[in-house]
Amino acid sequence: MTILLGLVITLVCMLGGFAAMGGHVAVIWQPWEYVIICGAALGTFVVANPMKTIKDVGKSIVEAFKNGTPTAEQQIELLALLFFMMRELRDKSRAEMEMIIDSPGEAEVFKRSPKVLSNEELTTFICDYFRLIIMGNARTHEIEALMDEEIETVRHDKLKAYHALVAVGDGLPALGIVAAVLGVVKAMGAIDQSPEILGHLIASALVGTFAGIFFSYAVIGPIATKVKIVRDKNLRAYVIVKQSLLAFMNGAMPQVAIEHGRKAISAYERPTINDVEAATMGGGATQDRKAA
Repeated sequence: MTILLGLVITLVCMLGGFAAMGGHVAVIWQPWEYVIICGAALGTFVVANPMKTIKDVGKSIVEAFKNGTPTAEQQIELLALLFFMMRELRDKSRAEMEMIIDSPGEAEVFKRSPKVLSNEELTTFICDYFRLIIMGNARTHEIEALMDEEIETVRHDKLKAYHALVAVGDGLPALGIVAAVLGVVKAMGAIDQSPEILGHLIASALVGTFAGIFFSYAVIGPIATKVKIVRDKNLRAYVIVKQSLLAFMNGAMPQVAIEHGRKAISAYERPTINDVEAATMGGGATQDRKAA
């Protein structure tokens, strides 16, 4: 929503200022200049990226427009899942834990956290490291190094969409010049026409330069930045899991371990300790009563 609001503000100020200076807004409407610029940008984007990245760019733009970052409820849900998994690890046998890890979609502990379960990559990340814990012979520093490596790999993959958009944005001013040059070539073909007609053709050509710069710095660049912000915030879930599990492996009680994870959340978005306790201690009691 903020992206649309920002674009509206930009367009209103730009076109309003141009009209206030006495400019004719209709002159800016040169659809074939836009076709040249946007078409060339799209073509180079397709050339430069594999199909998987192209699809992911579309997905990332939708996430950016929806501002698809984790809510406080989703963060509490993740912390509660980690708490219950740690508690299960203490109370259940290795065979029972392996059944949960092998089929998280069928496990009651994961069914309590549908948002986490819907994120297959995060669910796999959680299950993989709980599996390493129940093996019993992994050192904490080794697990930490492995987690750091995997999180960096995930981050690299998630930000491919951002880098692809930045590359397109960087190339748009040059493509605008290409459109402008083609417009000038057209104008030179009418050099024998009246100054009024020739001036209109040259003005139309210069719209290409304007459009390339505008699309680069006022549209694609900000959207790319928004994509990066949204995906970086979503990646914090992996850090929450990492900090919680490392604390648990170092001997912390589940309630203390998830506090390590809670502290990994930005202070502006961090749920309170009371909210987390209500979802874990109170939630666990509620679930036990339901099971009984």
